[in-house]
Amino acid sequence: MRKRAVVFGNVGQLGVELTAELEQRGYEVFGSDRAQLDITERRLVEQHLAEVDPQVVFNAAAHNQVDVAEEEPQAAYLVNALAVRNVALGCRQVNARLVHYSTDYVFDGRAGRPYTEEDHPHPLGAYAVSKLAGELYAQAYLESPLIIRTSGVFGPGGLHTARGNFVEAMLRLAAEGRPIRVVQDHIASPAYAPALAARSVDLVERGVTGVVHVGGGAPVSWFRYAQIIFEVAGLKPELRPTDEREYRTAAHRPKFSALSNAKMEALGLEPMPSLERCIRDYFGRRERYQKPAG
Repeated sequence: MRKRAVVFGNVGQLGVELTAELEQRGYEVFGSDRAQLDITERRLVEQHLAEVDPQVVFNAAAHNQVDVAEEEPQAAYLVNALAVRNVALGCRQVNARLVHYSTDYVFDGRAGRPYTEEDHPHPLGAYAVSKLAGELYAQAYLESPLIIRTSGVFGPGGLHTARGNFVEAMLRLAAEGRPIRVVQDHIASPAYAPALAARSVDLVERGVTGVVHVGGGAPVSWFRYAQIIFEVAGLKPELRPTDEREYRTAAHRPKFSALSNAKMEALGLEPMPSLERCIRDYFGRRERYQKPAG
């Protein structure tokens, strides 16, 4: 009998890759997005999980508009925290494992080095608070959830989402022909969605629980990230470095939020590929996504 997996947020950049990875490994996948099933409605979540009776549930649904969350904190908290409570309760009723995705933004960025799972969270804004609350709800209602913290997820599925991703944003700005300004004083570890999905299923199949960091590997500034994108794409737009003093945003973001993958690697999982390799793979898949069918 095939194992059954539920993927909430299945049309997002991570959700589409989770679905593909699970199906490739022989799982029967039941995916849904908000239009199909609103996880902020507890009754609907519990009913769906009772009907499917899955062995594992992946919650890749999130309110990730960081600046909007400062103006609408309730909306972010409803999806990123209270909805996680609904999913956790539903998992508890059917004895399903929960894999929930959190963020590097639960940290304040002041450590000046990649964060480990033992580092104490200190969120800086409404979005970050809501994501940390989601972690706590999962841990409060389930004995052994798997919480995967990640960073700056990007994947070819971004071609078909409303907000896209950083790669698509840079390509769009390059096409406009104007100078592009990107912060060089903020450091992260962007995670490639196909690789993140594969490591996620690896963790599930090894029975890992608790908090595990799966970032993109080596820390990189957003400015250097943009440079790599244009180098791989063979583009030469006018790219200028800026900083947070010049580029103000509504939300206060951590300046160094890269994640350490040491725990993941110590568990025997393959290290995440380099950012350049991921971007090259991204462009290869991007071309296939854009080719007309037939």
